[in-house]
Amino acid sequence: MTTLVRAESRDDDSLEGLSARVTRLEADLRERTETVEGVRSGLEAFRIRYRQDVGLLHEQLDALELAIAEAELGELARKLDEAGPEAPPLPSAPAPEGPARFTSDAVRKLFRDVAKTIHPDLALDEHTRHRRHALMIEANKAYARGDEEQLRWILQAWQRSPEAVQGSDPEAMRLRFVRRIAQLEEQLEGLSTELAALKDSPLWELKVMVDQAAIRGKDIVRDMVRRLERDIMAATNRLDAMRG
Repeated sequence: MTTLVRAESRDDDSLEGLSARVTRLEADLRERTETVEGVRSGLEAFRIRYRQDVGLLHEQLDALELAIAEAELGELARKLDEAGPEAPPLPSAPAPEGPARFTSDAVRKLFRDVAKTIHPDLALDEHTRHRRHALMIEANKAYARGDEEQLRWILQAWQRSPEAVQGSDPEAMRLRFVRRIAQLEEQLEGLSTELAALKDSPLWELKVMVDQAAIRGKDIVRDMVRRLERDIMAATNRLDAMRG
């Protein structure tokens, strides 16, 4: 026996359908935001632990190896002096940096356009005021850098936003829903990209390897510390012998 089930239409462009889609996307956004924040905080905690346990030892070993290399170069220079070689050429001076950037008339005009369009004092409700205020902060930063492209992006982002739609008639409400859906989908895509980048980083791969080893009862970080301590002791003894 075959049962026919009507699939939910994703093309429901009624106000109720658009509102329901916004609600679903907002729930997806909250869930994905929590996922990204969890991965980010877990990675940061691991970075701090790795820095404290392993990173400082790596720096100590690097400093010892640099001192050994300098001692070897010093010995080589002494032998060359005794042999009377010609003096090596002095390194050329670095090229001067270009002139400092100044804010152009185009940037100033664009910033005025942005301020007139999105200033928080123009908001009709608290939500819109918060959105305008956040964009003005970004606009001020872009203006301080003389970043015309970022200012243009901020202005266009506002013009495409649901908050920029005026009116309470059905068509205005529909347009706000459509823009909000596009906004949410863009944010979801951005979070997915960020999550993929976090999990593609060498630090995440190391964290996964350490976590998987811990399940098997093995402490990779502790083993790293022991190897580094042995290498540091050997390098210290070598440097003391060279100096002696």
